[in-house]
Amino acid sequence: ADAAALKAHGFEAAAGTAIRLWSGSGAATVAGGVGAEPTLASVRDAAAAIARTADAEPSLAIELPSLAGLDDAAVAEAVVEGAVLARYSYDALKAEPTRVPITTLTLVIAEGVDEASARTGAERGRVLAAATALTRDLANTPHNHLTATMLADFAQRFGAERGLDVEVFGPDEARELRLGGLLAINAGSVEPLRMIKLTYRPDGEPSRPVGLVGKGITYDAGGISLKPSDGVHAMMKNDMTGAAAILAAMGTLRELGCTNEVTGWLMCTNNMPSGSATALGDVLTMRNGLSVEVIDSDAEGRLVMADALVLAAESEPDAIIDIATLTGSAGRALGPDMGAVLGNSQATVDAVIAAGGVADEPVWQLPLHRPYLRMLDSTTADICNCAAVGLPDAILASLFLEKFVADVPWAHIDIAGTAQADAERSVRVPGGSGFGARLLAHLLTRDW
Repeated sequence: ADAAALKAHGFEAAAGTAIRLWSGSGAATVAGGVGAEPTLASVRDAAAAIARTADAEPSLAIELPSLAGLDDAAVAEAVVEGAVLARYSYDALKAEPTRVPITTLTLVIAEGVDEASARTGAERGRVLAAATALTRDLANTPHNHLTATMLADFAQRFGAERGLDVEVFGPDEARELRLGGLLAINAGSVEPLRMIKLTYRPDGEPSRPVGLVGKGITYDAGGISLKPSDGVHAMMKNDMTGAAAILAAMGTLRELGCTNEVTGWLMCTNNMPSGSATALGDVLTMRNGLSVEVIDSDAEGRLVMADALVLAAESEPDAIIDIATLTGSAGRALGPDMGAVLGNSQATVDAVIAAGGVADEPVWQLPLHRPYLRMLDSTTADICNCAAVGLPDAILASLFLEKFVADVPWAHIDIAGTAQADAERSVRVPGGSGFGARLLAHLLTRDW
């Protein structure tokens, strides 16, 4: 089954394609295409296509080729990620699994491939694929099975297993810490809020301190600004994907040998309408003393994250990265394949872009155009939480968040468009995509 024979049968070996063959023993044999000029992305896509084409096989063996210009470890990492993630399914609440899970994945190294490098890369791929799968699990879990309290309980168990220090703060602590945004969004709920603080400390002297902030809205009804009852509303169990990505990424850091000290703040609540919910026109006071007029209670993510950004800045890190399913405008601008990134530090933004390229979770820089701040002017408070529908909300939300980072180098990642997949494509399957977990893991374990 060489390339010429396959081409004669109509298989062009384009990137991300596969064709099923059969050997004499009856076991399925699949050829996957990486394209004329292979990249790590096309290798990952080929492994995904192979795993999906052999979808009835619990045990896979994939030949790991030597590809000119590509590092053997990186190729092995991509193959494992592609195969494992393409066969993901969320079956926790189903009587029977919807896919045959992969129980064994064997990499058969071709001539010229360094075995030690391949083993290292395969293990990294396993760790990173597991992080994306965990992010998907959390994002796919319905709100009645994953409240803020349940997420905090899970974080404590998971953190203990992964060498993280975990602190959980409830409503009383939130009032003591003056977390005005988190308290306001939680005001309409019968479920108590939780702020989860995760700390990773490396063995030895840390290279640098980094702060992470994640939006953890376990269900977003919109508050008083109630969302329409449509498919988007039903999807709002995934509005905590940013927090899930941070939790999963930080769980990889010890296994991946991260030398940075990393602290994450996950701001968790649902956003519900009720007689006690924050009303439109209400004014909040945030931790840094800034007063905010609430124009739209469905612009809640920036409110809960703002307080965490203040806490992160107070810890004096070298950089702060936040990640959130924040604005529909980012999704409309960039579609489902790439997130948006904005920030006050070009070096930090560039590092996020580079990490996204390695992870095949691309992000595109949008301008932090400060003259637009006039659109957030309030006659009652220091600033409004948003502006009228139709204005550039991805930029305005970022400008709002910038008010809370002081002078710390900062980048904001908006994954509203990428957090959900509606079809099988490459490593994605319908449901939560897990976008962001591998990006953050790569960012935190590389020099930048």
